[in-house]
Amino acid sequence: MLIGGLRIGVSARLAKTAAAAIGERDPQEIELIWPALQPPYIELFAWLEGRADQPASSDPAPFRPVMLAHAIEDRNLEALDPKDFLGEWKWDGIRVQAVTGRANDGTPVAKLYSRTGEDISGAFPDLIEALRVPGAIDGELLIMREGRVQSFNVLQQRLNRKAVNSKLLSEFPAHLRAYDLLVDGDQDLRGLPFVERRARLERFVGRLDEPRIDLSPLVAFTTWDELARVRADPQAAGAGADAEAAEGIMLKRRDAKYVPGRPRGSWWKWKRDPLTIDAVLMYAQRGHGKRSSYYSDYTFGVWTRGEDGDALVPVGKAYFGFTDEELIAIDRFVRRNTVARFGPVREVVHARDKGLVVEVAFEGLQRSTRHKSGLAMRFPRINRLRWDKPPTEADRLETLERMLERIESTECNRLPRTQSVIK
Repeated sequence: MLIGGLRIGVSARLAKTAAAAIGERDPQEIELIWPALQPPYIELFAWLEGRADQPASSDPAPFRPVMLAHAIEDRNLEALDPKDFLGEWKWDGIRVQAVTGRANDGTPVAKLYSRTGEDISGAFPDLIEALRVPGAIDGELLIMREGRVQSFNVLQQRLNRKAVNSKLLSEFPAHLRAYDLLVDGDQDLRGLPFVERRARLERFVGRLDEPRIDLSPLVAFTTWDELARVRADPQAAGAGADAEAAEGIMLKRRDAKYVPGRPRGSWWKWKRDPLTIDAVLMYAQRGHGKRSSYYSDYTFGVWTRGEDGDALVPVGKAYFGFTDEELIAIDRFVRRNTVARFGPVREVVHARDKGLVVEVAFEGLQRSTRHKSGLAMRFPRINRLRWDKPPTEADRLETLERMLERIESTECNRLPRTQSVIK
């Protein structure tokens, strides 16, 4: 503790649950007010101990904790009734919350938040200008050109910028595709069923009458087999010119309230099948929080032609996708097969005839000058361990290059003839 090296992780949810127990409150009550709290949480403990009223945000356009979905599996579908759910497209952007309110003097205040509650308004002044009706929209941040949604690679040109110039605003116009309505005027709708919130959202977007904000269309289906065909072919199912930007399907219970966190059974996400490759584990680093005792952050590579023959080149890093049992097995492999140490990083044996092959799943590829391979993966994760496969049979960099060429070809086909992909 004295040297600041105590490696003990506690999840935020566990801390909120412990705080709720102090005042015999439901942890969801803590979740709802959490964005309004600041360390050292004096107002929170005063309320829990009965010495003050429940803390409230003084922000005229506050963030509300988001509701998240679980990934669907075949066994989940078998237990669900299609009549209980509505489907909608899941778009390949970033989840945001657009909030408009009024200050004490009546001045309109609009803010755009990431799903973690970070205020990203400064990077998207063009979208802030479109938020004129008091309320809070849950939606997807996209780049729209001539009525067509662009790829995530294009959206990245606008992300992580504290300020933008007129050229960026012109070439990468921000767009909000609305999923849900949390607040209408000064009325909190989160306790209403989803079907009612959706109806209110349609009327809200109509009143807003803003070309930069539109509705995410619902997906019609009566059986799971029918929905599977829709997921496999979005263009034929009505996604039209934006089909390639449809990342998958969201399933939402008609009666679902908007609850912070990831409640089981209310929302499901059914993404399109990811891209996969076989790669070789090259480096490992200890994780954080409850994984601080394990080597759980992995760098992996694929083969490419070098000056002295084939060599592995790193193409990505992943720290999730595996089970607890697999984590223990990989950690044991790392400890037993370390060949070098670089501070907190261990280099793991990765020869042609010795090493660990992992199947990596990812959502997309893009060119990158930061990586030696020249490529960067989007959302890589360990899909499974290939103990059965020798490293020499892992994929090559040329395979990823061909994947990227197909992706870039698709992006070019989605753009108007007068434009080209901007890299």
